[in-house]
Order: sequence, then C-alpha cells, then structure tokens
Amino acid sequence: MAIVETEQHGQIFVIRMNRPERLNAMGKELREQLAQQWSMFRKNPDLEVAIFTGTGRSFCAGEDMKESLAEGAPGGSEIETRDPFWHMELEKPVIGAINGFAMGGGFMLVERTDLRVASKNAVFEVSEAKRWLLGGYNHGTFANMPYPIAMEMALGYRFSAQRFYELGFINRLVEPDELMPTAMEMAEHLLTLPPAARVNTVHMMRQIRPTMTAQQDALADALHQHGDLNDRMESRAAFSEKRKPNFKGWVNAEDRYNMPNLADFPE
Repeated sequence: MAIVETEQHGQIFVIRMNRPERLNAMGKELREQLAQQWSMFRKNPDLEVAIFTGTGRSFCAGEDMKESLAEGAPGGSEIETRDPFWHMELEKPVIGAINGFAMGGGFMLVERTDLRVASKNAVFEVSEAKRWLLGGYNHGTFANMPYPIAMEMALGYRFSAQRFYELGFINRLVEPDELMPTAMEMAEHLLTLPPAARVNTVHMMRQIRPTMTAQQDALADALHQHGDLNDRMESRAAFSEKRKPNFKGWVNAEDRYNMPNLADFPE
C-alpha cells in the first residue's frame, strides 16, 4: 500500500496522504514521496489543478514525534527532493480537501493550499507553541486574521472547521461524504477558465498575501533561541509517553526579562 496515493481525472490530480495508522504524520518517507509527486505534478503539462487530501480520520497530524525522538532532533531530517508545494513554488492551483485533523505541520500544509473545502468534523491547530520555544507567530497574519484570532492560533488553541469557515479560512464546509465531490466541482470550475487567466490570477493572489518583514523574521529567529532548548525534545517525549511535560523555560531565570526587540534588528 503506497504511503502517498495519486489519481488522475483528466487534468485534475488527486494526491492523498495514506498513513492512517499514524494519522498521516509527516515522517521522512511521507515527505519524500509528497515531494516527488508534487514535482511530477508541476512538470506534467497534462495536469492543471491538484486536490490534496488524506486517508482516515486525519488530514495530517504534523511532525512524526516518534521519528523525531528516535533521531534525537525536532522537525525531521532533510529529504532528497525539493518539494515545490512546501516551498510554495507551484505555478498551478491546489485545493485542500481537509478530511480530519490538521495539526502543526499538517496545518501548514493546509495554509499552502489556494482553496479549501473541509469536512465538518475537521479540527485545526497551530501546534508550534506546544513543541517549540516560539509559537506559530506568523500563521494568523498569513491567513489575514484579526490580531486576537492570530494570537489564539499562535498559542495553540484548537479550531473547529465550523469556526474556521466562519472566520473565512475555509471556502466550503460539507458533510464527510461530500468532501471529494465538492473539491472536484471546485477543480472543474478552475478548468473552465482560460489557462493564462487561471495561472496568472493564482500567481497574483499569492503575491499579495500578507507576509512578515525581514526585520520581523530576524526577531523571530532570535526568539526561537531564547530559552532552554531542551524543552523542544521534552515536549515530544511527553507527547509520546502520554505524560505531563517537565519544562525548564530558561537556562537563566533572568533571561525571561531580557527580550530581543524589533529595534535590535535594523531594517
């Protein structure tokens, strides 16, 4: 059984994460096969629109914690193939068909899609604050959310599909059995557009999405190192062992009051 399944329906390419026993967690093998399939989709002149989904009760649970613990480092090891979807280099539109949990890195896959249809039982979470020293500070901004919603996302609160639909993060909210038919209808609409209009419009829309400034990214990099780095692996160990984590916070207690600021990084 392939860990990534694909289907072709005319000019529509369906790519499905198929690791349901691990909630489609992003282990190295899954990430490598996704990269290969997205590269094929990008170069294939007969394919114009992709639908991205998962098997089972999860779209994608994010980082494979057990694999990270085995390797002794967070985030997973590097893969051989550059993933044009993950690096947002595709020239073709992608529709997310979110069938269940989209957590952490799985949420990051969702936010890279251009249009989204979600099952009513889908659940979303930006999990970085639970696993890293710096929370998912940029996801709410990238999604063009108001400040308190962006803050809620950054601090690891969970969102139902209904709430994200009401906030405008989801285009369509459907019953589980309507997920793929609705995604296919959306894809078929895109194929009715003149090819250059479809490609150029998607490209322009991506260019005008909110982004962080270089100064803000520099501050984020500094904050990402501002604390006891051992907490990163402790969070993963506690998750894997189903226990309460024993976080240290800072190597030196006074460090919490010595925060880097935007002014420390000239524009």
